[in-house]
Amino acid sequence: MNSPPSAPIAIAPSRPAIIIAVLTVLAMASYPLRDALYLEISGPVAQSALLSAAAVFFSEILLLMLMAGACTLTVLCWFCNRVAFWRLVSGAIGAVAAYGLSELAKILVAEERPCRALDAVTAVACPEAGDWSWPSNHSVLAAGVAAACTLALPKLAKYAIPAVLLIALSRVGVGAHFVHDVFSGVALGILVVLVCVRVLPGIVQRCLAGNNR
Repeated sequence: MNSPPSAPIAIAPSRPAIIIAVLTVLAMASYPLRDALYLEISGPVAQSALLSAAAVFFSEILLLMLMAGACTLTVLCWFCNRVAFWRLVSGAIGAVAAYGLSELAKILVAEERPCRALDAVTAVACPEAGDWSWPSNHSVLAAGVAAACTLALPKLAKYAIPAVLLIALSRVGVGAHFVHDVFSGVALGILVVLVCVRVLPGIVQRCLAGNNR
């Protein structure tokens, strides 16, 4: 069996860092306008059967397609590109970790869902009470998976980035989240995956080297 890369994976942090910073600024800037932005996006979607169907597709099915594509890519990379394989595995761990942090943040912040706080008509049923809003788990997962794929194979960015944007904004469209929820979720997913992809392969390498002594 081939081992992980013999040297730590070098990834230029500047572009992901800029993206995370921009998303953070957008989340902060949209917070004071959260009610108005939410109603402007979710209202027309709820009133249109076509827009509702599209939002539900992007919100749920596209996320599943993204995750299935990442799993398929990981299997393929095992046979033809071990460096990309270990980045994808590290990114998958990061996506799971980001999801866990997102759940913890929900419990600590306990922000009410906008569909409940504003008593708005939405494209899908409002989540039950106690299912908090900030940050968006769908956005965290979508961004984490997409970041893992992009860090493994940068050419996939042109597909991954639009997919994440569609998934994130559709969560506002279906009425489940405020805009700042999804921007924060995307930032969190990218951040945790970036850290894991930079750190975990080196840890695995050192562990294997220690076991071979």
